[in-house]
Amino acid sequence: MFTRLHHVQLAMPVAQEQRARDFFAGVLGMTEIDKPPALVSRGGAWFRSGGLEIHLGVERDFEPARKAHPGILVDDIDGIAGTLRAAGQEVSWDNDFPGFRRFYAQDPFGNRLEFLEQMV
Repeated sequence: MFTRLHHVQLAMPVAQEQRARDFFAGVLGMTEIDKPPALVSRGGAWFRSGGLEIHLGVERDFEPARKAHPGILVDDIDGIAGTLRAAGQEVSWDNDFPGFRRFYAQDPFGNRLEFLEQMV
């Protein structure tokens, strides 16, 4: 019935698209993708890497998601953690998920992000 997750949407404050680009494209190395023309006027930005898309949508009364989060599978968790630290982002490791190494970080708006790498 289900085949895969197409995207995750996170919220962001009004007029902060450049901060989103600086983080998701500049720090994480994702590629910004064009929004459909009918959605451009709503603001926000969309990014893709591998099979993952993250859509950032504008919320006028924005509050970051501090508990809800995307779980992003990666193949070089130490590299991602190092990249985030080098960009001034805090990385919080958590060893409570058997079979995975994982940590939490935040996007520039305070939304929680989880990065996981399956242990072999």
